[in-house]
Amino acid sequence: MATQHGMVKNNTNRLAAAYRLIDVIAIQILLYVSVVLYGHSYDEHYFTVSLISSVGFALAAESFSLYRSWRAGFFKQIIFYTVCCWVCSGILVLCYVFFSKSGDDFSRISLSTWMVLSLFSLITWRYCFQLFLRNMRRKGYNTRNIAIFGLSEKGGRLANEVINNPETGYRLSAFYDDRSKDRLDKNYHYYLRGSLAEGIENAKNGKYDVIYISLPIIAKARIQDILHELGDSTANVHVVPDLFMYCLMHGEMAHVGNIQTISVYDNPMQGSLGALKRLEDMFLATIIMSMIAIPMLIIALAVKLTSKGPVIFKQDRYGLNGRKIKMWKFRSMTVTENANIVTQATKGDSRITKVGAFLRRTSLDELPQFINVLKGDMSVIGPRPHAVAHNEEYRKLIDFYMLRHKVKPGITGWAQVNGARGETDTLDKMQKRIELDLEYIRNWSLWLDFKIIIFTFLRSFNDKNAY
Repeated sequence: MATQHGMVKNNTNRLAAAYRLIDVIAIQILLYVSVVLYGHSYDEHYFTVSLISSVGFALAAESFSLYRSWRAGFFKQIIFYTVCCWVCSGILVLCYVFFSKSGDDFSRISLSTWMVLSLFSLITWRYCFQLFLRNMRRKGYNTRNIAIFGLSEKGGRLANEVINNPETGYRLSAFYDDRSKDRLDKNYHYYLRGSLAEGIENAKNGKYDVIYISLPIIAKARIQDILHELGDSTANVHVVPDLFMYCLMHGEMAHVGNIQTISVYDNPMQGSLGALKRLEDMFLATIIMSMIAIPMLIIALAVKLTSKGPVIFKQDRYGLNGRKIKMWKFRSMTVTENANIVTQATKGDSRITKVGAFLRRTSLDELPQFINVLKGDMSVIGPRPHAVAHNEEYRKLIDFYMLRHKVKPGITGWAQVNGARGETDTLDKMQKRIELDLEYIRNWSLWLDFKIIIFTFLRSFNDKNAY
């Protein structure tokens, strides 16, 4: 990450201009080929569409940081964001055709062919280029020499990642530490090149492309001195986060007047990202509600005919920033507890109805929460909301518990697809759930949401922890 104008931004890619040019050329040429292929004339209408799609793809690519450096990323993420960008571009084209009432001026089969070929092309050239780069890096080309200042535990973990992933193009050249060898990890003695002062001198002489400082945060003065000294080098310098930095909910630079600040506990889904998250929720909830309307009606009838009480159970939960919301569920018990004391469901719980047992095991009791999503109280994906009574109990027992309320609660979440759902009869189980919830908030992205949706579909209908 690099900071500029008070904001933490993604790493830039030096080849980004070339990438943009390749994308534009591919989109333009493939539209021309698709039109001519079916015997049509490439006129100003098609040229307008090509410009709209190119600009739309470029804008979406900037929003999704598609042109950032993927040296340490995963190709499946590149595919996902490429598809997202092309979908956005396609929506713009459809809007233009619809509002300009120019549908008769286009060949539908030509446009369809172009959309498919372009998506295939945008993904394929990226895949081929990634394979080329990884092969080059494994052979020692296009690499970056790195040095780590501080052979700490986190420094060792970083070194292990670098050594085990040569395709990233990072090559560990040296460790520097002021402590004696007998106090340092023996696994990395081979890379020890001397004291921190010697490391700074070598960095100034241009021996390293990247410097990672892995000293503990309590060594504030020492880190400041090292950063000051490295200001006289051309190396890229990174500070490896420790426990304090790991607890950051949203690491972003801000300012009050001329005073720089770092957000520690903040909502990462704000501004344009918040709008993107809301669009995701509205899109998913609308599609899913149209698919489950009839099943929901059948479930409602089954609940009503098999037990006394309301069909929908509305329970108080904490929403965004700890504000209370009414979360909707199909009633699955003979009781509707919403008081200061709420007893969690356990295996073989006598309060659960026969229909309710099936609904809870298959998560179908959660379907009415898509109405909460449309209302704006919840998200499709986020930390699962707990009963207010449980919040008040566990916030006193688990560090950082309330930080899970910095985002909207979700119908499904990272904790649920990782097995941390159902009864939390021990503090360790709840602790694990909170850790996963905070991990989701720290690492939120559309790609992560997409993975959670897939995992939810694959795992929820046979979850042994749900009862």
